[in-house]
Amino acid sequence: MEAETLALAQEIDFSMWGLFARATLIVKLVMLMLIAASIWAWAIIIQKIINYRAARREASRFDRAFWSGEPLDELFDQIGPQPEGSSQKIFASGMIEWRRSHRTDGALIAGAQARIDRSMDVAIAKEAETLQKGLPVLATVGSTAPFVGLFGTVWGIMNAFIEIAEQQNTNLAVVAPGIAEALLATGLGLLAAIPAVIFYNKLSADSDRIVGGYEAFADEFSTILSRQLDS
Repeated sequence: MEAETLALAQEIDFSMWGLFARATLIVKLVMLMLIAASIWAWAIIIQKIINYRAARREASRFDRAFWSGEPLDELFDQIGPQPEGSSQKIFASGMIEWRRSHRTDGALIAGAQARIDRSMDVAIAKEAETLQKGLPVLATVGSTAPFVGLFGTVWGIMNAFIEIAEQQNTNLAVVAPGIAEALLATGLGLLAAIPAVIFYNKLSADSDRIVGGYEAFADEFSTILSRQLDS
């Protein structure tokens, strides 16, 4: 009997494709959903890594130009009112408000410092929103994928026990395929969730550091303008 059971078990295809092909429709849909979520999460991860590296390089280049000693008006004329870089946009928003705060006779309109600060804060908020776009998807995948996989496992095991009851046979050839199919759903759920959680934490920290750099620059720039206002 044991030899017959082992022979039947060896004939079963336990590859991932074989397990997927034998799964019920509900479990297949769960697996496809988890695979799609994993691909979506990895696409966001790769895109964010590229974007954050580009943002750090742009911030470093602009920081060198800003502190090179070149007059701020000339630097603004070079980059224009609608630059592409995030640091440049924050600088441009402050310079635009600085120039608008001057009357035709050269005197400053009251409340210029507060308006400049608000203008740069709005620019920082827009850049922060761009940096963090897509991160909620990683958080959602990381928190829900294990439960979706668990649902597929529960459903698969339930159908495995139903099949056992119908055949009234508990040998390995009957039990193993259903259990393996069910556990594959949990495995796919973890495969989607673990990288999503790890990179969500990393990318969130990277985003906070980049935004912190923008805020530090805005404070320094505001201090420079404040000196000119006081003088």
